[in-house]
Amino acid sequence: MTDLGEFGTDPGSLHADTYIPKSFPKNGPLIVVLHGSTQSAEGYDRGSGWSELADECGIALLYPEQRKTNNPLSSFNWFKSGDTSRGGGEPLSIRNMIKQVVDDHGIDPSRVFITGMSSGGAMASVMLATYPEVFAGGAIIAGLPYGSADNMMEALVRMKGYGGPSDRGLDALVRGATTFDGPWPTISVWHGGSDSTVDNSNADSIVRQWQNIHKVEGPPTREEQVDGFPRQVWCNVEGREVIEEYIIGGMGHGTPIMAGGDEGLGEEGK
Repeated sequence: MTDLGEFGTDPGSLHADTYIPKSFPKNGPLIVVLHGSTQSAEGYDRGSGWSELADECGIALLYPEQRKTNNPLSSFNWFKSGDTSRGGGEPLSIRNMIKQVVDDHGIDPSRVFITGMSSGGAMASVMLATYPEVFAGGAIIAGLPYGSADNMMEALVRMKGYGGPSDRGLDALVRGATTFDGPWPTISVWHGGSDSTVDNSNADSIVRQWQNIHKVEGPPTREEQVDGFPRQVWCNVEGREVIEEYIIGGMGHGTPIMAGGDEGLGEEGK
């Protein structure tokens, strides 16, 4: 991983690292990877195996990183008013990082994606809502819906699955974040079925937040099994998959990976 260095204004006072494989093609894709609480960018990369996958697939990676001076747990501040709006705070810092990496490495701007785990997942929700035109899609892992909390106390309550905006309120929060009117990024939601840190009811809330945005309200278009795990899919009128949800039975708070075997990536956590 390489320090990004300068990337324009940094109102959120974040750090950034990149990983660009030697095999990276011109007009290749970029994935923005947001670590969780108590983690570093390097530690989350090592555990999740993203750089190994990037080598295999020719993907550029951008790792925004929180500073302990901003948050003592190294959490992204997904619940603070100054860090949840377009044009300021951590979202603008991340947006400026993305622009720098796209310009530096000839990345296809229509192939920029974002993913994050825990507080990083919640910040991925923030970025998808506040800068939807930047992303082709996003994967929110063990995260929370955009705008579901305005302070630390509310954040802790929402993490346990209590309270929060109504479905109509969730939808309105995304629509109110920008003047954007589509096409919207596709949404992938992942959560452990036994997560005791961020209750998996938040996964369903994220799905509901984006259903009206994508005009796919109601039950999933189809349900299927992928490697033994249930996947729910919502398709739009053109038949395109726009939202998916995985609840990984028996898994706690973390990122689902396959670490073992010849094709395994990352390091299995406890």
